[in-house]
Order: sequence, then structure tokens, then C-alpha cells
Amino acid sequence: MSSYRIQGATGEWEVVIGLEVHAQITSKAKLFSGASATFGAEPNSNVSLVDAAMPGMLPVPNRECIRQAVKTGMALGAQINRYSRFDRKNYFYADLPQGYQISQLYHPIVGEGALIIDADEKTGIAEPKTIGIERLHVEQDAGKLMHDQHPTRSYVDLNRSGVALMEIVSKPEMRSPAEAGAYLRKLRSILRYVGSCDGNMEEGSMRADVNVSVRKPGDPFGTRTETKNVNSIRFVMATIETEANRQVDVIEAGGRIVQETRLYDPDRNETRSMRSKEDAHDYRYFPDPDLLPLELDDAFLAGCESELPELPDAKRARYATLGVPAYNAAVITADVETARWFEALVEATGKPAVEIARTASNWLISDLFGALNRLGKSIVDSPVSAAQGAELLALVADGTLSGTLGKQVFEIMLETGDGPAKIVDERGLKQTSDTGAIDAAIAEIMAANADKVAEYRGGKDKLFGFFVGQTMKAMAGKANPGVVNERLKAALD
Repeated sequence: MSSYRIQGATGEWEVVIGLEVHAQITSKAKLFSGASATFGAEPNSNVSLVDAAMPGMLPVPNRECIRQAVKTGMALGAQINRYSRFDRKNYFYADLPQGYQISQLYHPIVGEGALIIDADEKTGIAEPKTIGIERLHVEQDAGKLMHDQHPTRSYVDLNRSGVALMEIVSKPEMRSPAEAGAYLRKLRSILRYVGSCDGNMEEGSMRADVNVSVRKPGDPFGTRTETKNVNSIRFVMATIETEANRQVDVIEAGGRIVQETRLYDPDRNETRSMRSKEDAHDYRYFPDPDLLPLELDDAFLAGCESELPELPDAKRARYATLGVPAYNAAVITADVETARWFEALVEATGKPAVEIARTASNWLISDLFGALNRLGKSIVDSPVSAAQGAELLALVADGTLSGTLGKQVFEIMLETGDGPAKIVDERGLKQTSDTGAIDAAIAEIMAANADKVAEYRGGKDKLFGFFVGQTMKAMAGKANPGVVNERLKAALD
């Protein structure tokens, strides 16, 4: 449990948090039309007659969007409802051509599920915690108003109108910004593993409505506010902290919290009132007369289940059986692209996973990630391929390269894109176990440091490291460290 509390003038306050995550479903077409759902097109270029709400146009459900929603529900361990229905949510806004949004209220496609967030001492999450999922329903997105194109006018872009969304509603079971951040990171990871959403919050394909209330520990829930369309995990956490502190200040000053919709301003780090919070009856929900209910059969559900990948928790548990350290496994499985790269790395070595997984994970976390961070790149655009990484590990394992030479070759790989074997051959970087050459270097070093040889033989054992360093330097780092240690020991003793 998190121990996050807000200290007010009248004592400690507990924060109660629920998140409504809108995740754009990965599909080529929109939810009820054949128009493209591609991000970044010219304004109003991906708009069909259905999206523009032209008279007589009828919506037709996109089977792929329904399949992706069901797979997501299965990945969350949720109840899949064989019967679901679309409803009209009536409200009027400039970017909503129909005057209503097609959504699901009374009969969503996915019912209750759960998500486990992991312990993280750095953020105060002392132990794993299960956050309940209340529901997942499918709905269409609205368009977008553009206010910065003209000094006195606003323009409407309908490219996003009709794009398929999953709204994933948590139960109000989070108690700190850290828990909310962990929940969002885990949810985004699962969506990306399933392939149902790319999780790109910067492009708006995943965003969160943040519900916050405060109470004295043990009291009933307080009145909540909803901060709309927060588009980064960092901003979600900041929204919670800012809004919770605002609510405590209002209550302790003798005021009351009004149930309303608010917006978060990251520049000022504050939330501002947007409008009073509507209830379901304000939207006048009723079944959409143009759409039949969805009825899912056994074959469709079995097909969805068969397409589910190995999910992060299961993958992490499997890595533990291969000897991968817990920290490494957590980092690798947090992102599906990293996990895929690691799997390709292990496979490319040609060795049984149980023999190489630990070494491969250490190299990935320390060497490759360190380089990628330095270069400002992600695993997806890594200048070193998984096959090249496996080749480098093999050269170190068979003694062709020492650890030091391996790091040197790796830096050249980053610069040139060449494979490690080519670099070793062209630059003569192969490790040597030639005892004659090593013995000659040792003899020269001992002759040049007779005083230190005497000190060593007089009991100053720590000088052994000095002789190792000098020998490796004389051999330009190419000497086999094991042979160097063996020959030095013999010569000095």
C-alpha cells in the first residue's frame, strides 16, 4: 500500500483516484466507416460521409475494432460480454457532426477485470497492488477544434471523428500519484503487447480523464472532480497532486467541492474549471436504432484468445526461470519492443536460453541501453541489431575478445554499423593467449619495477593488480586476462 497523504491544517487527507483511459484502437479504418484512421493526415482528408453525419448515412461496425477490444479485455482478465449494445450519448459541440456520440453505457463489451501494479520502493509503492477494472467499452472519437489558425475563428478537423476508442474505466482504488503512474505504465504496456493500441500519448492515441477526491482516512468518499484529456503519465501524476491539494485547501477554508469537469494547465501547474460535471441522464442515452446488438459466438472468442501474446507478467516469470535478474526482467518486459529485441538477441546466439539469458540481459541493460540513452535513440532504432549483439557476445564468450576489447568493439559497432567479426579482423583486435608474448611483456615490466616486485614478494599482495594493469597496457588490451593472471602469478611467486 502507498502511504501517500496530504498534510492539511486539520490533519492528514487521503486521496482517492480513478482513471478513465481512452485508448485509440489499432485499425486501418474507423469504427463505423471505411475512412482511414491514420494519424497526421491533412485536416479533413480522412472523412467519409458517415463521419460527417450526412443524411441517410448508416454506421457499420468494424469487426477488427471489436476483435481488438475483446483481446484487450481478455488480457486484463476481464469478463467478456457475449451480448453488448451501442447507445447514443447526446451532446452538442462543434466537433461532433452527428450531435451525439455512439458509445456503450448499459451493455459494454467488457465487464470487470483487474490490473496488478508492481512494488516500487523509489515511488513509495511498498508491495504489489491489484487495481480493479470496472469496464471497457467501445465508442467513437469526436473531431478536433483548432484555435490557433486564425485570430478570430476556430476551425474543425474531422479526421479523428469516428476513430475507434476503448474507454477503460478503473475502480477508485488508487491512493497516490505514484500508483496512478504505475497503473498507466502497466496498462500501456499491456495494450502494446496485445497490439490493440500504440499507447502514444503525445499523438493523443492514449489519454486519461483523471477523477480525484479527498477524504479523511476512513471517511466515505468525497465529491470528485474529473480533469479531462491529460496526455502524459507525468501530467496525470501532476494533475492528481495539484487537484488534491486544491481540494484540501477549499475544504479547510470552509468551502465545498463541486462535481465538475476541469482542465490541467501544465505551464502553470494548475487545474481550471471547464464545466459542471454531467451525469448519465444529462446525456439522454438511448439504444442506437441504426446498430444491432453485438452477439459474440464461441468461434470468435476462441479466435481472439488464440491471438493473445505472452503478456508482461508471464514473460517476466519465465525469465526468472532462465536466471535473468528480477530488475533486468522488469526493465525488459516493461516495453514490448524491448522484449522482442531481447528474445531475438537470445535466439540469435544459438545457445539454450537458460545458458545465455542472464549474460544477454546484463549486456542489454548496461551496455546497449547506456549507449542508446547517450545517443538519444530507442531500441527500435538501435544502430546495433540483435544478430550483431549476439555475435559480439559469442566472441567474448569464446575468448576471441576480452571484456575490455568487447566494449571497444561495441563502440566501433555503434559508430560504423559494422558487425563485430569484421571489426576484429580489419583492426586486429583479437585477444591473444600467446604465452611467449605475454611472458616477454611480464619480464620487461618486472625489470622496470624491481622495487615493486620486492614489495610484492615481501607480502604486499595488493600490488598484483598493478602488474596485471601494466601487462594489459603493454599488450594493448589484447592479452587474455586469464592467461595474464596465470603467467604473472608464476613469475612473481
